[in-house]
Amino acid sequence: MFHAKIKVTLRKSILDPQGKATENSLHSLKYNSVKNVRIGKYIELDIDESNEEKARSLVEEISNKLLSNPIMEDYTYELEKK
Repeated sequence: MFHAKIKVTLRKSILDPQGKATENSLHSLKYNSVKNVRIGKYIELDIDESNEEKARSLVEEISNKLLSNPIMEDYTYELEKK
């Protein structure tokens, strides 16, 4: 059994309107030192596999097919044995 922690973020070249709105709100609250806010997704899941290579392959497959939009988003993940 493995536990995956997946982070999905917009690519740096893609405008992040949610991040910009959050940054503007923080500035209106006088947190003016905060810059370049980006918003993403964080997903945790368990994979019932005994082979780490198969578990990694599965994480990459579902991240590409469902959890992220490969045209606009990047993802990184950590995989740990449970």
